[in-house]
Amino acid sequence: MADSHGSFAWYELMTTDMESAKAFYAAVVGWDAQDVSMPGATYILFTAGGALISGLTQLSEDARKMGLRPSWVGYVAVDDVDASAERIKQLGGALHLPPTEIPNISRISIAADPQMATIALLKWLDGGQARPAEFDAPGRVSWHELVAADWEAAFAFYRELFGWQKAQADTGLAGTYQLFSAGGQTIGGMFTKSVVEPAPFWLYYFNVGDIDAAIRRVTAGGGTLLNGPIEVPSKRWIARCADPQGAVFALAGKRAHDGIGYFERVERKR
Repeated sequence: MADSHGSFAWYELMTTDMESAKAFYAAVVGWDAQDVSMPGATYILFTAGGALISGLTQLSEDARKMGLRPSWVGYVAVDDVDASAERIKQLGGALHLPPTEIPNISRISIAADPQMATIALLKWLDGGQARPAEFDAPGRVSWHELVAADWEAAFAFYRELFGWQKAQADTGLAGTYQLFSAGGQTIGGMFTKSVVEPAPFWLYYFNVGDIDAAIRRVTAGGGTLLNGPIEVPSKRWIARCADPQGAVFALAGKRAHDGIGYFERVERKR
């Protein structure tokens, strides 16, 4: 089944050390790696249980000169990449990579929203690629979180671009955590960042089994625990981390041997 307009369809890590990153995520999340490089283009696919999860590529020297640093990028499926890229510009965003065709695979564009968080567009050229299994499966991406400069302005942008809808909201002393849905399914949340956050960005949550064991694998592999673990609904725990090259990601799991699962509401630390 093809990914529908507005759903996250792919994830990609742009990094400065592909071999180190490949070993790190294999150890931390349990992903397998498949080298699909072609002459002049090195590329690694991460898989879990045989399902394609994400890609790994080299952060180019030109991109580094532009100030880009190792990071995870989420690709959102759209019906028309060129039209959506133009709409991004009309809504106040900017294009890092104009619409580009990857032969026999996809058409993509990489952009920045008006608050400079990176987001990408994708349309599979073969008419669609099977969507990864359920959000709660091991190794899958279970949550998409926007750390925004102004969540309300950010939501208005993404609503116009992708047709996202508001879902449940959690309002407390720290502000509002607004969940959003695509195609009737709640897929993430957004909130206004604190002053200590350097810049807006998208954060992607990877499923693991035992959250504490996964955190130990993060630090043993040269990564850093940035925040957590924090308990969220259904006895699930989340933690924000950085890999050895500095790319920020998050883990979602349970403690001991309670298993893993998709959480419908993420609560921030108060």
